[in-house]
Amino acid sequence: MSEIIIKSVENKAQLMDFIKFAWKINAGDPNWVPPLVMDRKKILDKNKNPFFQHSEAEYFLAYKNGELVGRIAAITNQMHNDFHKDNSGFFGFLEGIDDPNVFRALLDTAREWLKKKGKDFMMGPMNPSTNDEIGILIDGFDTPPYFMMTHNPPYYQELMETLGFPKVKDVLAFMIDKESFIFSDKLIQVARATKEKLGVVIRAVDMDDFQAELARIRSIYNNAWSRNWGFVPMTPEEFDFLAADFKKIIDPRLVLIAEIKGKPVGFSLALPDYNQVFAKIPNGRLFPLGWLKFLIYRKKINSLRVITLGVIQELQHAGIGGLFYLETFERGTKNGYNSAEMSWILEDNNMMIRAAKLMGGRPYKTYRIYGVPL
Repeated sequence: MSEIIIKSVENKAQLMDFIKFAWKINAGDPNWVPPLVMDRKKILDKNKNPFFQHSEAEYFLAYKNGELVGRIAAITNQMHNDFHKDNSGFFGFLEGIDDPNVFRALLDTAREWLKKKGKDFMMGPMNPSTNDEIGILIDGFDTPPYFMMTHNPPYYQELMETLGFPKVKDVLAFMIDKESFIFSDKLIQVARATKEKLGVVIRAVDMDDFQAELARIRSIYNNAWSRNWGFVPMTPEEFDFLAADFKKIIDPRLVLIAEIKGKPVGFSLALPDYNQVFAKIPNGRLFPLGWLKFLIYRKKINSLRVITLGVIQELQHAGIGGLFYLETFERGTKNGYNSAEMSWILEDNNMMIRAAKLMGGRPYKTYRIYGVPL
């Protein structure tokens, strides 16, 4: 058996190898959508990504017979540990050839690094946290992923289970389109009654007051999702870091804020599925020709990812979520979007699953988080 050698990423060339290795594994899959190289570099940059102001990561490459055959990141997340009062570590950005020995070497390397950091549990993939891409795709390989959702070969699940990694949590993606969308008269009546009873106003984000809007949205986010499994609060720097990218690609008509007497109480974000554009840029680079394709194909996006929807805790059962769904559907179809993915939804979030199904959504992809004690 050939020896597998693991090396830490120590320079820019190795970091580029780490990023571009995803092409080697997935490029033959017609449903894989290559990420933008510049985006991956930005996420992994420990000097620029504010995630690394409170957390750490080490990137590793696996070689077999001198050939690059795998990659992994070992990650600590102090915000997670502080919020959940645990001592977990994480792995992420996992890619590898169909070889259990390669996966074992990568995961053992991450495990040992996290042990040295004093962690007692390892789970993932997190790329690098639940505020980013997560999970290994275990079904739904026949369609491309939506923006900020993962995609991988089917053998990843088998290798993880062969190596004894049990499931920690599944998250689901639901597909819904204009033809199958159901919003019954009763649901419409309930939504409108909620609006009138509480005096709810649903408005689009004010792009001329963007920084103040970000503060309002962050406050809602860190309140509304705090009871969810895996939630990690975002620092102002992290929120601004993510928002700076989102600001370039959002459709402001579909970034919605709910207010009662002028107080923000809920937030919904539906993003155009930019993976439809990135799929046309196979090398993952905007320059020199990718930028032209970006400008052309962004105008042809016809689907959305409903990426987040939340209401402050004291009003989570007041029916405001239904208002967001109805408003998003009406605004989306009016502006040329004919389908949407609702993702991700925790497998045990029965309220959200029920709502998705009532509106005609169907679960069509599952992503799995694995974990083991250290």
